[in-house]
Amino acid sequence: MFNYNFRWNQALASLPQMLEGALVTIQIALLSMAIGIGIAIILTVFRLSGNKLLAAIATSWVEIARNTPALFQIYMVHFGLGGFGIHISPYFSLLFGIAFNNAGYLAENFRGALKAIPETQTRAARSLGMSAGQAFGHVVMPQMLRIAFLPMTNQMVWAILMTSLGAVVAMTTDLFGVTSHLNSISFRTFELFAIAAVIFYVITKAITLSARLVASRLFRY
Repeated sequence: MFNYNFRWNQALASLPQMLEGALVTIQIALLSMAIGIGIAIILTVFRLSGNKLLAAIATSWVEIARNTPALFQIYMVHFGLGGFGIHISPYFSLLFGIAFNNAGYLAENFRGALKAIPETQTRAARSLGMSAGQAFGHVVMPQMLRIAFLPMTNQMVWAILMTSLGAVVAMTTDLFGVTSHLNSISFRTFELFAIAAVIFYVITKAITLSARLVASRLFRY
């Protein structure tokens, strides 16, 4: 017999705490994207360098990030490194785990974007007196980021959702962690997690719509 009594007022009273957790979630996602983009660019350069060792390092990173669960990656950062005496807080374990995953996926996106750029772009830049590094930095990379912009948006959405995996490393300050803590106190499971789901939805939709708006303004050609 279904006899659950909904108490939305009690759950909504916790909304300010949940919104504070949402800010931490957004912070982790943004930082993980910034770190991930930086590493992904380096990995892309490694794969194009012609150096077998650097190419192998980059390929291994991409393969591990794309073919193992994100939960496993976060778990290994926190508990795996802990086995070697390297102890990292839940916040940074979650951040580095998501950044590792982001870098792998973004590196592959960047590789695909580079394939879409004609080699004549590089040759034209070199003919103007640019070095190989200048040609990549001033001509190729801006086009690469333009092509990869919407896939990067999808990765940002995924980063937001991946923050919920912080539960495995006892992360308590993000949206999912705050919601779990509030649930352990009030036992308003359905109401609290329904509100959390709505907050996650609003955040991800805002990111998607904002990205489309930015793309329509910046990438008209």
